[in-house]
Amino acid sequence: MHRSKKVILIVICVSLGFLLSKIIPNYNQVKYASIVTGHPEATKIGEYILNKGGNAVDASIATQLALAVCFPRAGNIGGGGFMIYRTKDGDSYSLDFREKAPKKSTKNMYLDSIGNVIDSLSTHGTLSIGIPGTISGIFDAHEKFGTMSIKELFDPAIELAENGFLINERQANLLNSYKKDFIKFNPNNKYFIKNSNWKKDDTLIQTDLANTLKIIRDEKRESFYNGIITKKIIKSLGDNAILTEFDFQNYHSIWRDPIKTKINNYNIISMPPPSSGGIALSQLLLMFFDLDLNLKHNEVKYIHLLTEIEKLVYADRSKYLGDNDFFYVPTNSLIDKKYLTNRVKKINFSKPTPSANINPGELNYTESEETTHFSIVDSYGNSASVTTTLNTNFGSKVFVDGLGFLLNNEMDDFSIKPGTPNTYGLVGSEANSIEPEKRMLSSMTPTIIEKNNELFMVLGSPGGSTIITSVFQTILNVILFNMDIQNAVNAPRFHHQWIPNLIYMEKNSFSTKTIDSLKLLGHKIKERETMGHVNAIHISDKMYVGADNRGSNSASILFNK
Repeated sequence: MHRSKKVILIVICVSLGFLLSKIIPNYNQVKYASIVTGHPEATKIGEYILNKGGNAVDASIATQLALAVCFPRAGNIGGGGFMIYRTKDGDSYSLDFREKAPKKSTKNMYLDSIGNVIDSLSTHGTLSIGIPGTISGIFDAHEKFGTMSIKELFDPAIELAENGFLINERQANLLNSYKKDFIKFNPNNKYFIKNSNWKKDDTLIQTDLANTLKIIRDEKRESFYNGIITKKIIKSLGDNAILTEFDFQNYHSIWRDPIKTKINNYNIISMPPPSSGGIALSQLLLMFFDLDLNLKHNEVKYIHLLTEIEKLVYADRSKYLGDNDFFYVPTNSLIDKKYLTNRVKKINFSKPTPSANINPGELNYTESEETTHFSIVDSYGNSASVTTTLNTNFGSKVFVDGLGFLLNNEMDDFSIKPGTPNTYGLVGSEANSIEPEKRMLSSMTPTIIEKNNELFMVLGSPGGSTIITSVFQTILNVILFNMDIQNAVNAPRFHHQWIPNLIYMEKNSFSTKTIDSLKLLGHKIKERETMGHVNAIHISDKMYVGADNRGSNSASILFNK
């Protein structure tokens, strides 16, 4: 090649590299993308979008839709959730697509004439349903950050619903166990109902859901909130429901400022109210690191300390946290270091403080169990942490006739009566009472962590009230005990939420000696099968993924060629 041509070619290559470095910061360093979800089929679809050059928001939209098909106990288009998004430049955002109470809802709608809670009214059937937010969240996220077309993002889930997928044993057992509920609350359709029992490797085909997704793909947000789908939802629910077309027409997801907390050289970015997750996680971490103790992982002293801190945090949650658009949440006061230092002083290191003796802190200021979480980092360096839910397994158990999707039962996440626990045993106060168009308090805790201002972790979890403590303990496993991310998410967990006065511990995960020692201190122990299914990504010298072994979680690392 002629020397002058070589020089020109070199100049072009250098200029192209310079241009790419401007468009994509750290272009030469970014080699990997990754995704961790609650189901292998969803992971495949998210991976497909990332491979096509989609960013973290593109992949999150396709993954959300895929989970609505392959993980219907929690994945949804009839529920809601939260997203934390961090750009490659380090800017962070939070998207609230949480459900809202219908306009016709009332404070005492789940109480009888003498003020007693009516069993199951807030958890099953048409009165348990909040205004869904997922579809609004999808289109708002796409409008602000999406790069691929809506068609490209919807089509993989549509194909999955049309062609079906092989269900696993866990899914077969769940479908069988909820068969009576599906029949009871859906007299006009037969979704998920078979004459015989479901079994492993049966194919689940959802033609009506595929057609619904096509309508939303083609007619966009309007179809769900002021169109044909709106009308079909209202008609399907019947005369006893309180949801109206007005509720759908007036629903909007909201971009909010994330909760940001600095712990040493780590920046914690998490969800603000109506999620309790960001504030509670910040309180837990700030109080723990304020003590500066040398502890071993899951030893008796460590478990004792964490549960005592958790009691204080969940007590504050019960009084102060709710929808900030309706009730003033004193966020800055709750995560103020002086306030939390005073709270920590109440901890007795020798024995547990009874929950009855713990009250929410005094502030000076002026005025789910089934969920699913996925974490994504794209090849450009953007990241998304998304938690979404119907609330309990299969939500309200109510399908929309002819449309093939489930509706949530998020109304149970309100404090339906002050001091009365919800499905997860959580109690609340006026801050989280039912009001028309109010968002119910949540424990969802999608979180992104920076270390020295660089992306370090992306994580979150399902698990109702245990979400916050699952995320908290996973973070400590990595930054305090130097675990790799897979071991960090798999490690045995425990949980205390103030009321009831119990340490929940994962069954067969702690030694008899540890449990007996905790009992000798005065703790009450209750074992449960699992808590949380943390899905996480860790970035250090390269990218690592942790798909929790407690469920059908799935992870993929993509090499950016």
